[in-house]
Amino acid sequence: MKNLKVGVIGVGYLGKFHARKYADLDSVELVGVADTDPDRGGVVAEECGCRAFIDYKELLALVDAVSIAVPTIYHFEVAGSCIAAGVDLLLEKPMTETLAEADELIRLAAEKKLILQIGQLERFNPAVQAIEPFLTTPAFIESNRIATFKNRGVDVDVVLDLMIHDIDIILNIIKSPLKTIHTVGAPVVTSTTDIANARLMFENGATANVTVSRISMSNKRKMRIFQPGSYITVDFGNRKVMTVKLSDDLMASGMPKPDIQIRTFTDGDSLKGEIVSFIHHVRERTKPAVSGEQGRRALAVALQVIEQIKEHQQLDLFKDLITPSVNE
Repeated sequence: MKNLKVGVIGVGYLGKFHARKYADLDSVELVGVADTDPDRGGVVAEECGCRAFIDYKELLALVDAVSIAVPTIYHFEVAGSCIAAGVDLLLEKPMTETLAEADELIRLAAEKKLILQIGQLERFNPAVQAIEPFLTTPAFIESNRIATFKNRGVDVDVVLDLMIHDIDIILNIIKSPLKTIHTVGAPVVTSTTDIANARLMFENGATANVTVSRISMSNKRKMRIFQPGSYITVDFGNRKVMTVKLSDDLMASGMPKPDIQIRTFTDGDSLKGEIVSFIHHVRERTKPAVSGEQGRRALAVALQVIEQIKEHQQLDLFKDLITPSVNE
């Protein structure tokens, strides 16, 4: 099989992992990495055995496909340049800053018949992929994604940093149009929202309650899915799935006897799975599972959540709670 020539644009925290995965794949040649920081790019290039570029446009003439892991504010510009050069792209989430930009990238990629995949990494978590056979008609989803503060990803609101993962999964699980959204959120450490909750209600009656925080004392990434006769718990971090199915047999209390099964997927590699999937679609010229349209769909809901938080003036509501009083 002919080697596919690939590159990575932006090799900060996440981009360097993209480069390592490509470097380890068979029938894929990591031609180079591009980063505006020559020292950072040089370190990753040396580690992965490829060339380092400061100007990513010099890399585009040498590759068939790229991963883009630059700050969100540059997604539209860099992705647009890749499309203009005829290069397939895996674009990290959030897709773009605005829906207009997302629509334009989708249009341009379609015109050139290029692969546009969005980096919603949790879709490739083996625990998430394992729940598909157990889903019937989800009625209520409870999701909690809380993390300790890290000085990265703070260039965007916590909704675009963390909640968009769960929004994407929920939109993929509940096969119904979104009806209404109710939100609350506040800044604590950064100038944007650091903790938020959104209740998403769908036309078919299903509801999802999503909570995210990047200022917690511990890390937890879990989702519970309730549906008639069963429920499913997904532990994203530990890659565990617990399914509980109620049988026709009754316990002494009168409660249906539960059939509980716990499965662990410790061998999975979400990022490798995402990149392998991207390479497959590039070779086969097929539409990715997380296409530009699906990335745009998750972005649209995330932006609605952010806008509603602003409209409700949550920043002012929480001001007294997060700003020390002069009398204290």
